[in-house]
Amino acid sequence: MADLQGAIGDHHPRAAEVTQALSRHLGGLEAPSRVARLEALAGIRAALQEPPPLPPPLLQEVFGKVLLRPLARCLLGDPAERCRELALELTRHGVSRGLRPAQALPCLLPALAQRLCGPPQGGGGGEPCEELRLGLLQLLGLLLESCDGQALAPFLPEVARLLRGALLDPFPQAKLQGCRAVAAAACAMPEHFHMESESLISPLMQTISHQHYKVRVAVIQATGAVIQFGNAKSLDDVLSHLAQRCFDDIPQVREAVISVVGEWLLNLRDRYSFFHKLIPLLLSGLTDEVHENKELALSYWKKVGLQWEKENEDDIKDKLDFFAVPSYYPKGVTRPELGCRELVVRNLFKILPGLCHDMTDWVEGTRIKASQLLIILLQHVEDHVTQHMELLLRTLYHVCLGDESSVVRNCVKAAELIGAFVSPAVSLKLIVSDLEKAPMPSYLMVLAAVIRGSPRKVLKPHLTYLANTLSRPEICQRSEEVFYMEQLLCSVEALIEVCQEDCAEISLQLTKVLITIMAIPSAGHLHEKLEEATKTLAQVQRLDGVAGLYRQHIAQLMGWVSLAHDQWTCYSPELLQLDVIATHSGPVIGEALHDFILILKTCLQTSKDPQMRLKLFSTFSQLLQKPKETIDSHGQFCNYLEMVIKDILAPNLQWQAGRTAAAIRTTAVACLWALICSELLSPEEMLNVKEVLMPKIIAMLDEDSKMTRLMSCRIICKSLDSCGKQFHSDELSRMYPELLKRLDDASHDVRLAAASAFISWFQCIDSDEKKALLKTNIEVLYQELLIHLDDPDQNIQSAVLDILKEGGILYPDFLAKEIEAVVHKHRTPIFCDQLMLHIESTGWRYSES
Repeated sequence: MADLQGAIGDHHPRAAEVTQALSRHLGGLEAPSRVARLEALAGIRAALQEPPPLPPPLLQEVFGKVLLRPLARCLLGDPAERCRELALELTRHGVSRGLRPAQALPCLLPALAQRLCGPPQGGGGGEPCEELRLGLLQLLGLLLESCDGQALAPFLPEVARLLRGALLDPFPQAKLQGCRAVAAAACAMPEHFHMESESLISPLMQTISHQHYKVRVAVIQATGAVIQFGNAKSLDDVLSHLAQRCFDDIPQVREAVISVVGEWLLNLRDRYSFFHKLIPLLLSGLTDEVHENKELALSYWKKVGLQWEKENEDDIKDKLDFFAVPSYYPKGVTRPELGCRELVVRNLFKILPGLCHDMTDWVEGTRIKASQLLIILLQHVEDHVTQHMELLLRTLYHVCLGDESSVVRNCVKAAELIGAFVSPAVSLKLIVSDLEKAPMPSYLMVLAAVIRGSPRKVLKPHLTYLANTLSRPEICQRSEEVFYMEQLLCSVEALIEVCQEDCAEISLQLTKVLITIMAIPSAGHLHEKLEEATKTLAQVQRLDGVAGLYRQHIAQLMGWVSLAHDQWTCYSPELLQLDVIATHSGPVIGEALHDFILILKTCLQTSKDPQMRLKLFSTFSQLLQKPKETIDSHGQFCNYLEMVIKDILAPNLQWQAGRTAAAIRTTAVACLWALICSELLSPEEMLNVKEVLMPKIIAMLDEDSKMTRLMSCRIICKSLDSCGKQFHSDELSRMYPELLKRLDDASHDVRLAAASAFISWFQCIDSDEKKALLKTNIEVLYQELLIHLDDPDQNIQSAVLDILKEGGILYPDFLAKEIEAVVHKHRTPIFCDQLMLHIESTGWRYSES
């Protein structure tokens, strides 16, 4: 008592009172009764907290010499939870308010280690109460924050053991407090912490994916301190775990990663050895979806770059003195600082292989993050990426074949940056070389992006090389896959967009590519884009629309498609290309009529592939719908009319077995009908070819195709109208039986067309000689037509009535007798009566004889 009072000097009156009060209760801490121990602890608390508060020197002396060990024993072994809780409260009070907390370390740290972790070999149980474990860890944190490293260093093993237990504690709040204690320990013992830092890495990494985001944040921050003040070699063990936290759904977690990595890059002792591992993590923060995280990452990155510039000023002095933004730099992109660029350039050879591997990872999130990072890296390295082009292109090809739109978009942006930074002599040569070896849609996608990113002046010397490559058959006709066609079109669009009027020198090649794509049946959905690209190509050359573009190249295009037309089959791409040229060039095809007709004459021989002939006839038929706007735009078609009729149409109207042959006849007769309707085939010219065509047309009245029968009837009708008076009686006699069959046709339209043809047929009998020669035929016709006059269809009845009115004037007596003979058989005599009235109105009078 005297020693205590001597130590506290002037405070001895209060010391005597406190000592006396405490002496009454200290013995109660050893009592077997829980109630007695609680009363003792309550009495101690009252003695310490009774106003006025004890001065720190007095509290330090009382706590250190009188209370510390009894309270530590209570913490360590009291079976009552409430007693341990009160002992903990008093201990924290003494440590926090005393002047020399380090004096408590020899007593408290072993006690905390034993209570929280049990014996070192695992023979004890530890504190079962979660709240008390949390309180004990808070006490540990208080000691770590209050004591200096010199005092703590001897107890580093016990501290590390406590920290490992806290990190693996199942109670989230205990984990959180353990992380804070780890950071405090690292900061408190920077010179000694490395001896135990590695032992904390494993429990930290086991906890870094905890379900509570606050725990994940605390673990990341604690890891930062452990690496910063511990053994930097452990960095390899934590980087993959930190990289996974870059994908965390919680912004605060990603923010913690940015902060920790940024501090490492600024302050880590061995940071130069780990730049290539840390830079990707920090730069990934520049693509964070939260603006604040982006700004934080950018702030750290600028500091890192500036610090590196100062540390390496002598090495980059020339670059610092001659700083200028290149004219080719992409618009809308801020150029990074020199130090940042140099850091990436010098570490790219280590970063890029791993990044390319991540871009093909099986996890989509990894692929997205890696593709975003690639864009950032390219903005930093600029033309220094040239030496890595083979690896980079190989990766872009692979990734662009995937179906993740966001990853592909990022790869396209990366390829555009390659176009901006890398010389076309290098990039285009590599891409074209790959394209020639194995044309793939992803190669074309990358090529289009590189073209879009390239400066116009830089790209101009390579235009012919590019256009010639794209227009080569092994490239533009390589595949009918839709994706391939889309990317081929994108390459053409990119050239037009970038080069504008410079495209005049490659206009023919680009037109060939566009025609090739249009000719692919599976590219139908690209129709609007193809039309727009064609119009744009004409506009940049100041031509008169699409027609002007075709007019400029029609001779070369016809020569291009007809190079080997005598060997065409239905699978020849030139067949479809000719269709595109003929149907899309409008009036310009009339300027190449000679070449076009010669192709038709060669390819429409009956010995040629039927499917090919069918396609060509379809094209020809389409042009004949509006001949003045297509093949006869220059009025020259008449010079080829005889060739078209005799050498092209007539042979293909001849009957041959097979469905394809029947379809060819249908299309051929449609072409003939179009010639007649458009008046390209005049009556005089029709008379000249009558003997060639008419037997085949009459034979086609028995075709299975309704359309063929219908058009045949119409052609016969038109022929009889225009030059029927030149038809001989034997020709008319051969014609009418076939027409008569068509009145029984299954098609209503064909029956009406045949009826119209009969009216024209009767009008052709304009002389007594013909009338006499055809008397028997006419009488047969009267009899047959009267049967059809009772047809169930009123329209047919009316049509037949018109025929008999027209033809009845030839032999009215015979017709009248036939009417009387059949009128009683008709379901309704009205049409017979009308016919009789018509005959009588012509001046005929009935005679009994």
